[in-house]
Formats: sequence, structure tokens, C-alpha cells
Amino acid sequence: MSNTILVGAQWGDEGKGKIIDVLTEQADVVVRTQGGNNAGHTVYLGPKKYVLHLIPSGILRKNKLCVIGNGVVIDPVGLVSEIEGLKKLNVKVGKNLVVSETAHIVLPYHRELDAQREVLKGKNKIGTTKRGIGPAYGDKAARVGIRMIDLINPARFEEKLKLRIKENNEVLKALGAKPLSFKKVLAEYRAAGDYLKPYVANTVVLLHQATRRGDTILFEGAQGTFLDIDHGTYPYVTSSNTTSGGACTGSGVAPNRMDEVVGVMKAYTTRVGEGPLPTENAEISDLLHGMGREFGATTGRARRCGWFDSVATRHATMVNGIDKLAITNLDGLDTVATIKVCVAYRHGKDHFDFVPNDAQLLAECEPVYVEFDGWLTPTDKAKTWKELPPKARAYAKAIAELTGAELFIASVGPAREQTIFV
Repeated sequence: MSNTILVGAQWGDEGKGKIIDVLTEQADVVVRTQGGNNAGHTVYLGPKKYVLHLIPSGILRKNKLCVIGNGVVIDPVGLVSEIEGLKKLNVKVGKNLVVSETAHIVLPYHRELDAQREVLKGKNKIGTTKRGIGPAYGDKAARVGIRMIDLINPARFEEKLKLRIKENNEVLKALGAKPLSFKKVLAEYRAAGDYLKPYVANTVVLLHQATRRGDTILFEGAQGTFLDIDHGTYPYVTSSNTTSGGACTGSGVAPNRMDEVVGVMKAYTTRVGEGPLPTENAEISDLLHGMGREFGATTGRARRCGWFDSVATRHATMVNGIDKLAITNLDGLDTVATIKVCVAYRHGKDHFDFVPNDAQLLAECEPVYVEFDGWLTPTDKAKTWKELPPKARAYAKAIAELTGAELFIASVGPAREQTIFV
């Protein structure tokens, strides 16, 4: 495997964690390049379920170097908790994990601001996880953020934190929220800084050395294409670049060192939070929720569900430069007799074969569907492409062709062995 960027081709929650875990077998280094602990990757190893928030999925395999890149915003207290949780599950976390010294950190005032802003928006809320990710990225852009390199320097951190707490307490009071205790935040975060200091390094230089050695690197992100701050359904987006370009800026590895982009997409469509979802459908939502599927790994929130949207995935192929596709949750449609696929949007007299940049316009669009016969046969035991029902193979090939990239993987369950290389 060459240096590979793995992206979500929909609205996130496409099953990237499982695909990353499978592909990590052939990788030397796994890099998380953006987002925060507002997202999660779920990996099943036998009967055990691992939910990761900041740490790359490669941590679950031996002899893999895992890097949290400069593009990630890190809740230090949350990261300490995640490391300790993995250790309790007998997962080794030591020199196999490196954290960028220039990654910005999430502080309690970011979470408070996140929550208060959602309240102020009322019915126009975005549906954030209230983990403080947006305000942390906002501070980064405003050049007032605090980074890991500051956190592990006690005197510098105390000085910077004092100024930021003072300013943000005024904002919080104006919003009707309680001010934060500087002493309490300092003590909690200094303890996290001391714990994390051995993991902190210059990851840009480290990754450059890895590329010069010829190591194979897998770049993983959080969320999906249509939650990208620039290319998503703004303002119903996250606060980072979830598309393939974000892997370069979020890691410091140059674009000409990347070899391919793998897009992950479900055999249907889901999203969490507010915003347009053209193919949203109550019938398929009820079906999937009834199966115990489609609840957020980080928040537990029920995801909104709809039919497969090839307009969106085709647009994602264009934006990301997707070469290969991994289709997940094919088994989720095993009991559906007639499967719909959106091939265009209709808005009055207008037809769109791309995703409009106007979220309100997109919300008003009606999907134009084609229908496929369901296979009505369990697929979760299939080990090879030929073992899949012919109608399941036809459906997977059709949605890959509509998306405009090569079909690479079909996943029929959460386990490693439920992965079919096409």
C-alpha cells in the first residue's frame, strides 16, 4: 500500500474506523489529521468494541506508529482519559503514540461557549456536540489559541491561560453562564500536560523522516466531505477541512507525497445534527434504528438516515480526488425489497447533478430516484465477492459507477473478517 488518504464521502459516520483498521495492516504509520473528540471511530475485534475519539485506529495493531497531527484540536483531559481507557483494555500506548506540539488544545471555556451559542441560535442551531471544537478552531484562526507546546511549558501555559480565562469569563457572563475558576482549570490541565509531555514531539519532522525511509503512511480524518468547513453544507458543518486537502495541512506532509485517496461511503446515507439531507426517509430510518444501528459513537445520538445519494458521493469524488471506494453497511439493506438511489436533485424547473452550495436551496431540493431490486438474503457471512448475492453485487457496482470511482472494498459487518476486497 502506498501513502493513502482516507476520507468520508458523505456526512461522516461512514464506517471509516473499520476500514482504517483493515488498511492499517499494510501501513507503518497512521496519522489523524483534523477534528477533535467530537467524532469517534468504532472498531470491533472479536467480541470487543473499541471507541476511539482522538487516537488513530492503528493503536489497536502492533508495531504501528500513531500520530495525532497538527490539524487536530485536542482536549488534553479527554486524551488522558482515552489513553487510560485503552490501557485498561490491555492496548499498548507508549512510544507508538506521538502528539503534535503545534496542535491546539480545547479548554473548558470553548465547551461553554459552544453550548451557549447553540442556545442563542434556537431553532437555527447547528447541532454541535458541544465539545468546544468550533470555538477552539476559532481561537486558532484568531491567533489566540493555546497549543500543546504551551501546555507542556508550565510558566507559559499559566500566563496564557490567565489571559484567556479573564477574557472568556466576560463573554460567558454576558451570555448568562457561570465564569470559570482559573485555579481549577490550571490544576486540571497542568496535570494533563505533565501526563502527555512524553508523547509530544515535532510530528512534521517525524513524518518527513518516515516518508524518506519509504514508510507507508495512512492518513485518517474525522467526519465526512459534506461537513467540511469550505466544501460542506455550510453553516451545518464542522470547523475543519474534512476533505483530502486537510490531510496535507493537518499533517505537514506535502501533496506530492500522497499516492491515492480512498473514499468510504455507506450503502445508504446518514448524517448527525441539523442541516439538509435530501434523501432522508422515515422508513429506512426506522428500519436501521430498529436493528440497533446508526447511533453516534461519541454522542449516542440517533443518526438521520436516507437512501443512497449518488449526487453527493459523485461531488465528493470531485472534491477529494477519490481513486477507490469502500462501501460499508451493505448488510444493512439485506431485508429491503426495493432500494432507491438518488441520481439528481429537482428544484422547481431546475435539475442539479452536483450539490448546490446554498444549504437552504439544497434543503428544498427533491431527490430524483432510480430503483434497484433488493437481494433479501443475509450478506454478513460472505467472505468473497462471488459469495455475495448477485443483486447485492449489482447494487454495489452501480453505486460505485454512479460515484465515479473504482470499487475497492465491500463491508458486510463491523468485524475485520467481514471485509471483502473486490
